[in-house]
Amino acid sequence: MSERSRILIVDDEPFNVDYLEQELEDLGYKTVSARSGLEALAKVAAEAPDLILLDVTMPGMDGFTVCRRLKEQEETQLIPVVIMTALGAREDRIKGIEAGADDFLTKPVNQRELLARIRTAMKMKQAMDRKVGELHQLKAHFAKFVPETVKRLAAASPETSGLTEKREQDVSVLFVDISGYTRLSEELSLEQLDMLVERYFSVFLDHINAAGGDICEIAGDGFMAIFADPDPQRHAINAVDTALALLAATETLNRENCELPLAIHLGLNCGVALVGSTRFEGVRGTRWTFTANGPVTNLAARLADCSDAGQLVVGPETVRRLGNRYHLEKIGRKRLKNIAQPVDIYRVLGPSSQT
Repeated sequence: MSERSRILIVDDEPFNVDYLEQELEDLGYKTVSARSGLEALAKVAAEAPDLILLDVTMPGMDGFTVCRRLKEQEETQLIPVVIMTALGAREDRIKGIEAGADDFLTKPVNQRELLARIRTAMKMKQAMDRKVGELHQLKAHFAKFVPETVKRLAAASPETSGLTEKREQDVSVLFVDISGYTRLSEELSLEQLDMLVERYFSVFLDHINAAGGDICEIAGDGFMAIFADPDPQRHAINAVDTALALLAATETLNRENCELPLAIHLGLNCGVALVGSTRFEGVRGTRWTFTANGPVTNLAARLADCSDAGQLVVGPETVRRLGNRYHLEKIGRKRLKNIAQPVDIYRVLGPSSQT
């Protein structure tokens, strides 16, 4: 990483800013700071940084609004944004994904994790964007997610930047998270962590692409994928088969990589979400991103959060669609944060003998 890389720190707490400035400058980065959301937007407009460390809670404009505004603008949408959240703030992560955040950093900040997240955001995001760009062709994206009027617009002007349309669509949303990313960042060198995550994620993305799924957002320790099909049962089954394939691929990679094994945990939910496809053109190239917003996404994230390493956890709607195709284990009925009613949670063990 070039020592000239410039990082914008956005936090209204002077102590936090001073700490991050010292840590980052010791690591060879240049820093600039902003104490409010409006000041951050002004500084980005004056001179775009290479990366933004963005606190969530600030007076006036919060971090989610800042992130959303940056991702909505052609000039700033490709700047990596790492949102800083309190320990265990899963809701912040969900809101951050919906706002377009590239990664997340837990406060209080650990020095090794700080550097790992920065390197991940700057290096891994570029690598994964290239991978996703290879996997997704223009026609496939328009055919799946963009109405006919927008298709005609895109055909007439292929250079259109920021082309976006959101609509309600029945989908399966899969959250994939690495278990113990913070521990890994403390135990492994940065080079080992980069290589480890890149190796596993590359295999995961190949499986998802082969199954017709689409990556929504990639953070340093996880990502969200969307599966769609005119038949609601079919995309649910496809998503579960893909999730089980990711678990099997992880086991295979761990046998080859026994000294540095990785564990993942997954949550899957089905239903109607607000799905959008956006094509970004910028100085760093073309990038497609997807979002799936609403209660379906929220529950999928909660299910991933309550799953253990090596587990695929689903909710009752997904179970209803799966029929008798899989062996399921009922974990129990749980109350999940920001979910109004308790949810019956199931673990998918594998295909049943009847399939």
